[in-house]
Amino acid sequence: MGGIVEPRLLRGLQDLFPAQMHARQWIIDTIRGVYERYGYVPLGTPAIEFLDILSGTAGEETQKQLFEVRGPEGEQLGLRFDQTVSLARVVAQYADLPRPFRRYQVAPAWRCDNPYEKRGRFREFVQFDIDAVGVESDVADLETITAMCDTMAALLQAAGTQAGRDTGGFRVRVSSRRVLNLLLGFAGLPPDSAHDVFRVLDKLDKLGHERVRLELTTGYVDDSGSRVRGLGFSGAQVDRIDQFLSIRATSRGDALTQVGELFKDVLGAAAELEPLARMSERLHALGYGDELVAYDFSIARGLDYYTGTVFETILLDLPEFGSVCSGGRYDDLVMRFLGERVPAVGTSVGVDRLLIALTELGCAPLRKCSAQVLVTVFDPGLMDHYLAMTYELRRAGINTELYLGPEKRIGKQVRYGDHYEIPVLVVCGPDEHARGEVQLKDMAVGRQRTAEVKDRGQWRAERPGQFNVPRDQLVLAVTKLLAEVGNES
Repeated sequence: MGGIVEPRLLRGLQDLFPAQMHARQWIIDTIRGVYERYGYVPLGTPAIEFLDILSGTAGEETQKQLFEVRGPEGEQLGLRFDQTVSLARVVAQYADLPRPFRRYQVAPAWRCDNPYEKRGRFREFVQFDIDAVGVESDVADLETITAMCDTMAALLQAAGTQAGRDTGGFRVRVSSRRVLNLLLGFAGLPPDSAHDVFRVLDKLDKLGHERVRLELTTGYVDDSGSRVRGLGFSGAQVDRIDQFLSIRATSRGDALTQVGELFKDVLGAAAELEPLARMSERLHALGYGDELVAYDFSIARGLDYYTGTVFETILLDLPEFGSVCSGGRYDDLVMRFLGERVPAVGTSVGVDRLLIALTELGCAPLRKCSAQVLVTVFDPGLMDHYLAMTYELRRAGINTELYLGPEKRIGKQVRYGDHYEIPVLVVCGPDEHARGEVQLKDMAVGRQRTAEVKDRGQWRAERPGQFNVPRDQLVLAVTKLLAEVGNES
């Protein structure tokens, strides 16, 4: 055998413990409920794709972030950086796939970028996507936006209820690559500069207005001392971009009016703004007002494959955190694999980013345990009796753990249950067994009275949260107690 290997973790990766995993699964289950209500169906694809499948689909910056893998026969492979490219490959590969194909997928993705764990940026992260492929209608864009709204509303409402506080809400910000293409003409920029211009505009929230302006013109030296190359546009050209970025609208209608006025002499502007006006009217009719969905045309999104509407979702109590759910329309991505244009639109929830954000807001449902009940082992000689109770509770649909640790003292077992915040403990010693009884402990009441009662004698006299029930009424009593505990929480 070799020497001892130092346990360590690559920067940008994370180990998730029970409370975080429970919260992550709760997020996933909540999102799935909304997506299935919209009729999306699940899809699974491999984490590894051929490198040429992944390459050249998302832009220069994301290309640099690919994790490359060498296959067993020397194949050039890579870990997926998102799930959209794999979806495009599936649509192109399986000719009998029905269209429209409305799928959801939840899985990890990988990007070898500079991680910042406190803001939810990891090198491995879970995304939950929906996409509608083969749909030209802009109603699909509308449905994607409303699904984002319904998902965030379900998550924040449930999280706020559990935390006993207002989570502050969210806003979906909608833009359009087609409107941004009009900006190129308005500013006198060549059409082939779109990639570079949008890449820089996508950094607006992160870098701020002044550095974005410098990167569009002369460049600048960043905080690390590195030189950031400028795109070399003139001050007059960037002044026109500034006019566009300075639009501050109070409503979707106001945003459209201001952009329409600014682009009144730009060929095709009215035709590009009309579908957005129609979408806004439909959103209002369906109950998604300006407070939920805003038009913000400064949003560009960094991935190259977007062709139409793009959207991002921010938490109003944590706007500096950035987007937790984003996406857009990408009508040309499948063409790369199939040779024909297949319209598509989708969005992705950053599950791990959202988990970090909810934790920072103090409303993530960080549940340590799966068990609702812990059956303690007071006397090993009664193990068969404890097993019978454990399986009786499980067969009644109650999550039950039988204590199997080394501690024989009941006090230590109670502390074990308290550490994992298990709501109810079952205790049965020889005396209770002889009387045909079991003792139940409401751990929440016990914790509360522990903080209030300092006198040990008073504690023993009160026995807060502890009571005995007949053994043959165990399931009924536990079910009633759990219902009371659930109502109190």
